[in-house]
Amino acid sequence: MDISAALPTLVITLREGVEAALVVGIVLACLKKAGRSHLNPWVYGGIAAGLGGSAGLGLLLNWVLGQVHLLEPEREAVVEPLLKLGLCGVAIAMLSWMLIWMTRQAKSLKAEIEGSITATFSQGSAAAGWGVFGLVAIAVLREGFETVVFILANLQQGWAATMGALVGLLGAVAIGFGLFRFGLRIDIRRFFQVMGLLLLLIVAGLTTALLKSGNAAVVALGQLLDLDLCVSQASCILGPLVWDLSGWLPDQVFPGVVLKVLLGYRDRLFLAQMMAYWVFLGSVGTLYFRSLETGNVKVVSSSSQQVS
Repeated sequence: MDISAALPTLVITLREGVEAALVVGIVLACLKKAGRSHLNPWVYGGIAAGLGGSAGLGLLLNWVLGQVHLLEPEREAVVEPLLKLGLCGVAIAMLSWMLIWMTRQAKSLKAEIEGSITATFSQGSAAAGWGVFGLVAIAVLREGFETVVFILANLQQGWAATMGALVGLLGAVAIGFGLFRFGLRIDIRRFFQVMGLLLLLIVAGLTTALLKSGNAAVVALGQLLDLDLCVSQASCILGPLVWDLSGWLPDQVFPGVVLKVLLGYRDRLFLAQMMAYWVFLGSVGTLYFRSLETGNVKVVSSSSQQVS
């Protein structure tokens, strides 16, 4: 298995998994503090439902992608890059939004969750259980779906991406247990800052993949319609070649492949890809670093120790 191909999904699943683990841990701590530990099974049910829903959505999307290969070769050549273009776009939008939103909301995360849980206590026992179940299930499903979309947007990574996701998930579970079961003290704010920076670079790399898929779709569509849709002889719609380092630092072998999966490096880079990469970093990166000035995760473990 190509270990380097597993790195992006490991980073994303670890970060998203820790976010979900924080929600679960805060809910469990809140239930314990309120003397409502009998609702814990609803929490575990929500976790199972969220994971099952994420897996189900992943299988459904994977089935849809598999149906593309049943099309005529001419149509497959157009539809496949268009689907990958759409998945890359969704992955970029979702991961960018969650990166900024989570950072901005981190300071009030604990208070908001506790407020939601406390509100369910005023209802009947069954309604409170369903409220807890829904809160946890949505949190897990949201993080799981983001990871699923990212994996499907990088299908060339195959099983390596899936294994990276599993390792990241296990790491998130371990961190969650350490925080809320054993009172482990770690700097959660610093953890999210480091993982957020890695995620920012990984998602920036998706912009080059998105344009590559769009370029392939335009080429295939032009061939299907017998039209010349290209604006550049070198790359169709990507503009002139900025560099060609395939002979010096190929992106299919070490160390180029590590730079590719973590930083978006391409041994053959065209002008439109380079511009998209830096525009993304300049815009989303600025919003992210500004959000760091106000975001600050602080949760309370079940052993009443603070983790900040």
